[in-house]
Amino acid sequence: MKLYELYSDFSTPTVILISLAIVLASGFLLTRVTKLLHLPNVTGYILAGVLLGPDLLGAISPDVISGMSFVSDIALAFIAFGVGKFFKMERLKKTGWRVIVITVMQSVLAGVLVTLAVKFIFNLSWSFSLLLGAIATATAPASTMMTINQYHARGEFVDILLQVIALDDVICLLLFSVVAAIVGAEHDGNAIRFADIALPILYNLGAVALGAVCGFITGPMVKRRKKDNKLIIVTAVLFAIAGVCSMLGVSPLLSCMVYGAVYINFTKDKELYHQINHFTPPIMTIFFVLSGLNFNLQSFASIGLIGLTYVVVRIIGKMSGAFLGNVITHQSKEVRNYLGFALVPSAGVAIGLAFLAQRILPEETGSLLMTIVLASAVIYELIGPVCARFALFHSGCIKTTASETEQQAALQQATAAVTMNGAVADCTTDSQSIALTADSDNQENCVSSDVTERTIGIAKLICKGNFKK
Repeated sequence: MKLYELYSDFSTPTVILISLAIVLASGFLLTRVTKLLHLPNVTGYILAGVLLGPDLLGAISPDVISGMSFVSDIALAFIAFGVGKFFKMERLKKTGWRVIVITVMQSVLAGVLVTLAVKFIFNLSWSFSLLLGAIATATAPASTMMTINQYHARGEFVDILLQVIALDDVICLLLFSVVAAIVGAEHDGNAIRFADIALPILYNLGAVALGAVCGFITGPMVKRRKKDNKLIIVTAVLFAIAGVCSMLGVSPLLSCMVYGAVYINFTKDKELYHQINHFTPPIMTIFFVLSGLNFNLQSFASIGLIGLTYVVVRIIGKMSGAFLGNVITHQSKEVRNYLGFALVPSAGVAIGLAFLAQRILPEETGSLLMTIVLASAVIYELIGPVCARFALFHSGCIKTTASETEQQAALQQATAAVTMNGAVADCTTDSQSIALTADSDNQENCVSSDVTERTIGIAKLICKGNFKK
């Protein structure tokens, strides 16, 4: 018996409301666990979805899961709009051609390595290998963006990362359009038609143009509006863009990114983006829990050696390509060494393209490709936020508290100062409590590393007070 059967006899609104409550509550509770393990919230959301899914607890009805598929378009629209703010003209002038080189290197190298590995290791057809390689170039911005927002990461590394992710989807869509047209013509026995390649590209260019026009129009429209009205107008426009893109069968990512980029460059309105960050957490929670709910244990178990090879080779390609691109463009050591780790996630765009590829290939190989992409997307979404957190911390984009070593050094200095003043016992106890407090704060928040200096300063003040007494 599945858990959703306990409340499935109620009216449809009741079932939906109970399902949403379960989704949000489970997502929140699992983040309490992942926080103890120092994992990003996104990982907790996806694990909550897997736990609630039909293969385990079955807490959410399959009808509700399929009926909430529109949430992914809404979430991607908000995420893409948020990414757009990192495309300020002054930032683009600093990065310029370097971002294009890095993006092309990591994207193309991942696609080429996956294609060659699948073709020559498993002797599969060129059609299958080329389509899977084209899909491998995609990178999902959602989980990376959520991790950046969670830890308030800022700096050159973040700017380059988000620009690479945005351009990466452009390259992916272009490559897939060309490969799909070639493979489709081969299976149909017809010559490759220009329209087969041009139409998908034109649709995406039209979506980009739509985003730009909306940015030009929205700027003057919200200039003197109150904050709440700005949020309403921008949300309505994002919904409209997502709807048009859905009608055309393209991802809303590019269009909404351009919308966000044009809006920030014309209005300089940073406050709206902060307001959206406070508004969207429930939407993002539902989106990532739904990603876990769609996880199929049977498909995961059936990907076999081909799927594992795809996962590993794609990660190698992304990391190697990002490293080479950064070497060519003379990026800093932090960007060069850690950018590839933040490019691991792959979900939305890759899954959408897999559906298209499945229609082109014969039934058996099409199903295999779809299974590989779906199962690998879950793996990428689980390890991706962890890799992104690793990259953000080690690149210096997130300020951390003092390490245990620093805290011990502070404690030793404080104890030595107290010894000189003849109050060892009291000050040692106080210093230990200060170190423990700093350690507790480190588990909850990302505070600046000057905690060590403040610890020493407070300890010295306590010592002086004891000495006077």
